[in-house]
Amino acid sequence: MLFTSYEFVFVFLPVTLGAFFLLGARSRTWKLTWLIVASLFFYGWWRPINVLILAPSVLTNFGLARALQRLNRLQRPEAARIVLLIGIAFNIAFLGYFKYTNFFRGTVNDVFGTGLVLRQIILPLGISFITFQKIAFLIDVHARRVIAFTFSDYCLFVLFFPQLIAGPIVHYREMMPQFHRASWAFDRENAAVGLTLFVVGLFKKVVLADSIGPLVAPLYGQAASGAALTLLPAWMAAVGFTLQIYFDFSGYTDMAMGIARFVGVRFPPNFTSPLRASSIIDFWLRWHMTLTRFLTAYIYNPLALWLTRRRMARGGAGLGGQKATLGAFVGLLVVPTLLTMLVSGLWHGAGYLFVLWGLVNGVFLTVNHAWRRVGPRLWPDRASYVRFMTPLGFLMTFACVASAMVLFRSTTVPAAVIMLKGMIGLNGVNLPPVLYDRLGHLPVWLRRAAGNQELAQYGEAKMLTMWILVLGFVATALPNTLEVLARYEPALGIKAPPIRDGGGKILWRPSVAWAIAISLIATLGIVNLGGRSEFLYWQF
Repeated sequence: MLFTSYEFVFVFLPVTLGAFFLLGARSRTWKLTWLIVASLFFYGWWRPINVLILAPSVLTNFGLARALQRLNRLQRPEAARIVLLIGIAFNIAFLGYFKYTNFFRGTVNDVFGTGLVLRQIILPLGISFITFQKIAFLIDVHARRVIAFTFSDYCLFVLFFPQLIAGPIVHYREMMPQFHRASWAFDRENAAVGLTLFVVGLFKKVVLADSIGPLVAPLYGQAASGAALTLLPAWMAAVGFTLQIYFDFSGYTDMAMGIARFVGVRFPPNFTSPLRASSIIDFWLRWHMTLTRFLTAYIYNPLALWLTRRRMARGGAGLGGQKATLGAFVGLLVVPTLLTMLVSGLWHGAGYLFVLWGLVNGVFLTVNHAWRRVGPRLWPDRASYVRFMTPLGFLMTFACVASAMVLFRSTTVPAAVIMLKGMIGLNGVNLPPVLYDRLGHLPVWLRRAAGNQELAQYGEAKMLTMWILVLGFVATALPNTLEVLARYEPALGIKAPPIRDGGGKILWRPSVAWAIAISLIATLGIVNLGGRSEFLYWQF
């Protein structure tokens, strides 16, 4: 069941919230139990066997967490470490079977020319998000960041339906205290903020993302069929998909935050206008922030710390200071960055292009880190450096993100190559035929056409251009949802005063004007329910 379906908006969500508040008059235990039952129903709606697949993993992880808790209490660190490693291995194997079995078999076939059979394995919904969350819980229990927990609390933490399919990836220690502190009574402010978040997120998904998606898909389809795309259509496809996936995923996140806020729970922020970023480092601090947090805390930092200790034990220099050597930079920053982003790519999907997408972003990040060490020395002062690099960095970052997203969206490696070649002009430069009469005496090279199907209709080109301009303006010039709602803490840690770089003057408050505006947005969202829709992260 997706958040953008009729059955969710008009049946499941009202019934779940209504029963939740009715049960609140009787017992907190009943309310928690109801949320768990509702979450299991939500998860099993599309395919009931998913619940049977998920249940053994939940029970096993709870048992491992209890074992870690007991070993910590008995002061047996070595045994606790072994249990933790077993738990991590179990979760990776669980995820690997469903998500990577066919990828592994296909890779073996490609490399060694074998004939391993690729079996049809249906991927359980949200398995990647759920797996990372369970691994984080085991690590936190082992590190004594989580001391006490019950089975019902653990189930609610893992299964809470707003973040079950696509995150955000949350920590037990930031979520369960909120459930314990909640009054469980209906709160008008929580309802108003939650409804606003949900409605805006729904609008982002079904109006913005789903409107540009069908215009972008044919271009990627042409590349998949082997038709070359020239400069303009290739860039329109890359930028269009970048905007589509941003509004798709950030819209879903807003809806998840809104649903949680109805019951008095705040999720951590997951998007803070990443397409405004002026560096790729800044982009990853704004895009899918809870994934970045997980990868940094549980992969990059331990790996970088281990490599640093190993290097310094051999008498080598560390990475600190301006006199760090090239060897230290490569060994202590480049290597852990590339490995971390490789894991990110594999986590997103089982395929060569996801691996390449992760590695490419790792390369972008290492280049950015290197420039931060060298670049400022080329300017006489910090102010002139910032004035020059902020606009240039924005353009370069957007171009890098859009180029990498081609790998994310393309269905095959050859299709991605066609797209990327088109983006650098190797397939020539072509415009819709209807525009040729308006070109005048431009150079002959501008008329080179490597294909005659791309954007063949002027109307298609005009519509896609319009959507790119509109969505680009919204994503980069308007305040985001968290900024507009900042005075009501829409996400953990987001409080007034709002962030100013996006124009914090547009602030939400309970008023007639905002009620009318949100009603109009809700109407547009509801009218567009049931249309052609694709949630890009639904099986991650």
